[in-house]
Amino acid sequence: MHFKWNYEPPTSDRTAAAKELAEKIGMSPILADLLIQRGIKTESAAKRFFRPMLNELIDPFLMNDMDVAVDRLNDAMGRKERIMVYGDYDVDGCTAVALVYKFLQQFYSNIEYYIPDRYEEGYGISKKGLDYAASRDVKLIIVLDCGIKAVEEIHYANSLGIDFIICDHHVPDEELPPAVAILNPKRVDSTYPFKHLCGCGVGFKFMQAFAKNNGIPFSRLIPLLDFCAVSIAADIVSMTGENRILAFHGLKQLNQSPSVGLKAIIDICGLTGRELTMSDIVFKIGPRINASGRMQNGTEAVDLLVEKDITQALAMATHINVYNEQRKDVDKQMTEEANQIIEKLESQKHHNSIVLYDENWKKGVVGIVASRMTELYFRPTVVLTRSGDLATGSARSVAGYDIYDAVKSCRDILENFGGHTYAVGLSLPIENIPEFRRRFQQYVNEHILPEQTEAMLDIEEVVDFKDITKKMHNDLKKFAPHGPDNPKPLFCTRNVYDYGTSKVVGRQQEHIKLELVDSKSSNVMNGIAFGQSQAARYIKSKRSFDIVYTIEENIYKRSEVQLQIEDIKPSEE
Repeated sequence: MHFKWNYEPPTSDRTAAAKELAEKIGMSPILADLLIQRGIKTESAAKRFFRPMLNELIDPFLMNDMDVAVDRLNDAMGRKERIMVYGDYDVDGCTAVALVYKFLQQFYSNIEYYIPDRYEEGYGISKKGLDYAASRDVKLIIVLDCGIKAVEEIHYANSLGIDFIICDHHVPDEELPPAVAILNPKRVDSTYPFKHLCGCGVGFKFMQAFAKNNGIPFSRLIPLLDFCAVSIAADIVSMTGENRILAFHGLKQLNQSPSVGLKAIIDICGLTGRELTMSDIVFKIGPRINASGRMQNGTEAVDLLVEKDITQALAMATHINVYNEQRKDVDKQMTEEANQIIEKLESQKHHNSIVLYDENWKKGVVGIVASRMTELYFRPTVVLTRSGDLATGSARSVAGYDIYDAVKSCRDILENFGGHTYAVGLSLPIENIPEFRRRFQQYVNEHILPEQTEAMLDIEEVVDFKDITKKMHNDLKKFAPHGPDNPKPLFCTRNVYDYGTSKVVGRQQEHIKLELVDSKSSNVMNGIAFGQSQAARYIKSKRSFDIVYTIEENIYKRSEVQLQIEDIKPSEE
């Protein structure tokens, strides 16, 4: 991929502010400038950023309907009603269900959980699920990570004598479902100060309020924070405010004392003994939890997450790992087929978006394929397959573009849709696909900015190798956890040279292991450039080049710094 490098040199005012902040917090001006670019300009704000405190979590009762939700849950327990915890089949939904079920189960036994089957029931609340709940004499359903658009379904539930508490974070419609309580920070009338919670985060706030109301110490909630970290990473929500606090302490929990189910997944991933990061969740832990719902049924993932016996959990994690291997094979095949379609469809090349349909594709993997297409072609993408009489699928976006609005513009020809800025699920009559493609592409063409369709690397700092000290690296680690609105900083160093020992590595000779020097110091820096072996000839020519990279810890040689190089360009460019 050919990246465009984006760098705005700091103004003299910003440089002066960074120098002043650096002296107060005892860090390099480079890192102080990173803070300023994140809107952190004072010593006290920097301390809060580096040491997120659980006592700074927002009062859960500031969320609309929270008092009503807690009262209804208390009533259900008091009357010994059957309670069902119902959730979506993705990582966010499964972790949310596991969190709420595990917490409540400590105080109440007449409770169960339910995850709808992606293939038989589809997304969200299903009639089949409601009929099952009625057959179990369920009187209260707590639904997590879905339900905000289930107007008809909740009307039907009410006719069966079942009440609903909705815990969701997806964008609501104008008409809200007839639930007893709707906990969603994206409600139009929301009074909650933080809008970017994931579904598991909303579930956590509900349990926090329940605990507070019933005199249960907050410390009883801390063991569940690992679920919050997993859902925040996997659902790619803003890594600021309350999410940063939950993710920071959730990662701490995941590293020090993970729940039995997550410990089993960590072992199966080969991550035992390493300090886990948000990247480990995104690329290793999350996909395995997701694979259960994609290939079979998400209930198996929740079974694992709430399991208390490590031997049993390891057997379950091994089973889910098989699903993940199957998912990889299907994903690879579908991605290849999608690429072939794009190559044949000349019309796609002139649009700023992609819409693909194949009736034989696996419903559970279309979201991954849509993500792959946005990464490959840097355009908002919709991938659809057949499900009964409908086309159903997923839309994924590029940075900065709201794909929810684009899908919403076609709502009159859709059967259903829901989601948020970067990810949307949708279904529509198969005969409407050509019209949907035309209108969706027209809307994107009219609303997307040219720079949003370019592969861009946003460089935060231009540095010399002499700036990369052990202290700088240790201080840089405090910027984690990373995610949207707090990305891993990208650095640039200009005029670097091969030390003479760089070489091509990898099973297919696709990567470069680098040893580099720059023109201003004798420091030799180690680096790895994945998938960039085409640059090896230039590097070996002894000419200078510029690099963009993140600063990492070498996992094989602890405390040694390694540059993960994202792009390489000849210096004259």
